[in-house]
Amino acid sequence: MTADPSPRPQASGTSITNADPRPHVVVLGAGFAGLAAVRSLRGTDVRVTLVDRHSYSTFQPLLYQVATGALNPGDITYGARGFAAHTGASFRKGEVTTIDPEARTVSLDVGPDLHYDYLVIANGVTTNYFGVPGAAEHAFPIYTRAEALAVRDRMTSYLDHIAATGEARGASVVIVGGGATGVEMAGTLAELRNTVLPDRYPELDPAEVNVVLVEMTDKILPPFAPKLREYAAQQLRRRGVELRLESAVKEVRPDSVLLADGTELSAQMTIWATGVAAHERVKSWGLPQGRGGRIVVGGDLRVPEHPEILVAGDIGVIDDDPLPQLAQPAIQMGQHAARTIAAVVAGEPTTRFRYKDKGTMATIGRGSAVADIAHGPKLVGVLAWLTWMLVHIFALLGNRNRVFVTLGLAFRYLAQRRGQIVVGDDPG
Repeated sequence: MTADPSPRPQASGTSITNADPRPHVVVLGAGFAGLAAVRSLRGTDVRVTLVDRHSYSTFQPLLYQVATGALNPGDITYGARGFAAHTGASFRKGEVTTIDPEARTVSLDVGPDLHYDYLVIANGVTTNYFGVPGAAEHAFPIYTRAEALAVRDRMTSYLDHIAATGEARGASVVIVGGGATGVEMAGTLAELRNTVLPDRYPELDPAEVNVVLVEMTDKILPPFAPKLREYAAQQLRRRGVELRLESAVKEVRPDSVLLADGTELSAQMTIWATGVAAHERVKSWGLPQGRGGRIVVGGDLRVPEHPEILVAGDIGVIDDDPLPQLAQPAIQMGQHAARTIAAVVAGEPTTRFRYKDKGTMATIGRGSAVADIAHGPKLVGVLAWLTWMLVHIFALLGNRNRVFVTLGLAFRYLAQRRGQIVVGDDPG
């Protein structure tokens, strides 16, 4: 692959002027891919601006722990401004409205446009409801911090309501999606029902509070090895989770879920844990899109028609080599995007991105997890659970977050009956 021509001069009248003559790299998104790109650009002869609609980065793999009341949202978020300052970048808070590839400008919902010499698009994706009627209106996704808090507040307020009114009979939570998020959510909710409910809500009969996991295929955790999938299913059933496999959702209603075979499941809360897609506004950016609206890039992560634009993380897809939409691919893509920019700036050829699979893992509950280590053992049980704990704690940004997450998870799993559920406001 060849180097890109020298960057164009800065457009006038569209952005804040800057006397720094170095090429300007704008990175959209403070998720795994964006932060990895910013960190990896440190030491490259460029100036970097990190852009995100929030002033913080969220550690998404632990959002379900916020949704189920083990952690506070601040435990898994890290200030984007602080991160940018530590890496020599600047930060701009705002939501991207338009990108003009010809003028090389990014427009935000507030403040002047940003001109770029190189652009890294890493602003992630959003929930995909696959056109299922009622899903967007009545289901609760857990893809963002706000969504996780909405689940938590809905769950705790509903428990208080049925404890006061005695309406526990038939109370159900239906989780749609048998991937890692759905399995972790179902296992955690079932464990809370079995251990916390009898102590905190003695008015309720736990047997009347149901947890149902719906998956349209014939297996949960599809990317995992068969023995790990079987173990996870066994552990969920042991905790009292009802598995509905080979069950497609036809409609989500305010208090039920209708399956394709005509079965109607009672659902006081439906959690949507399946499917992601690019934001609708990406269509207006004039960039090639593939399945799910993801931006199609070449092997070095550059957009072929606009080689000064690179894409990393869930929002991007290599045309001939689609990758799983997980943290590790996003991190490695962000790092490679930075290497590509460094090569172009130095007048050197770029290289093809090669994903190094480190494996995947998921937790089902206390002392129970699965870990599919690439080129290594396939772990289940306590050892997999401890591995999951250590990997997630050390992957967090900031020592404060590591300490508080360690304490929060310790209280959840080591002192279950004495543990407290973090509660918020009643959503009404």
